[in-house]
Amino acid sequence: MADQLLTPKQVYAEYGFSPGTLANWRWAGIGPEFIKTPGVSGRIKYKRSVLERWLDCQTVKTGGQRAA
Repeated sequence: MADQLLTPKQVYAEYGFSPGTLANWRWAGIGPEFIKTPGVSGRIKYKRSVLERWLDCQTVKTGGQRAA
Protein backbone atom coordinates (compact mmCIF):
# COMPACT_ATOMS: atom_id res chain seq x y z
CA MET A 1 0.00 0.00 0.00
CA ALA A 2 1.38 3.42 -0.96
CA ASP A 3 2.14 5.93 1.78
CA GLN A 4 -0.30 8.85 1.80
CA LEU A 5 1.17 12.20 0.75
CA LEU A 6 -0.14 15.29 2.53
CA THR A 7 0.06 18.95 1.51
CA PRO A 8 1.04 21.50 4.17
CA LYS A 9 -2.66 22.48 4.42
CA GLN A 10 -3.61 18.87 5.06
CA VAL A 11 -0.86 18.56 7.69
CA TYR A 12 -2.34 21.63 9.38
CA ALA A 13 -5.85 20.18 9.32
CA GLU A 14 -4.76 16.85 10.77
CA TYR A 15 -1.79 17.71 13.01
CA GLY A 16 -2.16 21.44 13.75
CA PHE A 17 1.21 22.62 12.33
CA SER A 18 0.50 25.65 10.14
CA PRO A 19 1.92 25.90 6.62
CA GLY A 20 4.00 28.87 7.83
CA THR A 21 5.48 26.86 10.69
CA LEU A 22 6.28 23.99 8.33
CA ALA A 23 7.96 26.45 5.92
CA ASN A 24 10.04 27.90 8.77
CA TRP A 25 11.08 24.41 9.83
CA ARG A 26 12.10 23.53 6.26
CA TRP A 27 14.15 26.74 6.00
CA ALA A 28 15.83 26.03 9.36
CA GLY A 29 16.50 22.39 8.48
CA ILE A 30 14.40 21.06 11.35
CA GLY A 31 11.03 19.34 11.42
CA PRO A 32 9.83 16.35 9.45
CA GLU A 33 11.40 15.33 6.15
CA PHE A 34 9.46 16.44 3.09
CA ILE A 35 9.22 15.92 -0.65
CA LYS A 36 9.61 18.81 -3.09
CA THR A 37 8.69 18.26 -6.70
CA PRO A 38 11.17 19.58 -9.28
CA GLY A 39 10.86 23.13 -10.55
CA VAL A 40 11.16 26.66 -9.23
CA SER A 41 7.78 26.55 -7.52
CA GLY A 42 7.89 22.88 -6.59
CA ARG A 43 5.05 21.52 -4.53
CA ILE A 44 5.76 20.37 -0.98
CA LYS A 45 4.35 17.08 0.32
CA TYR A 46 4.82 15.11 3.53
CA LYS A 47 4.56 11.34 3.87
CA ARG A 48 2.16 10.41 6.65
CA SER A 49 4.54 7.72 7.93
CA VAL A 50 7.39 10.26 8.15
CA LEU A 51 5.20 12.67 10.13
CA GLU A 52 4.16 9.91 12.53
CA ARG A 53 7.77 8.76 13.01
CA TRP A 54 8.94 12.38 13.52
CA LEU A 55 6.22 12.96 16.12
CA ASP A 56 7.25 9.77 17.94
CA CYS A 57 10.82 11.09 18.11
CA GLN A 58 9.60 14.40 19.56
CA THR A 59 7.75 12.70 22.40
CA VAL A 60 9.39 13.47 25.75
CA LYS A 61 8.86 11.54 28.98
CA THR A 62 8.28 13.40 32.20
CA GLY A 63 11.66 14.45 33.55
CA GLY A 64 13.08 15.40 30.14
CA GLN A 65 13.91 11.91 28.85
CA ARG A 66 13.02 10.95 25.30
CA ALA A 67 10.41 8.26 25.06
CA ALA A 68 11.63 4.88 23.81
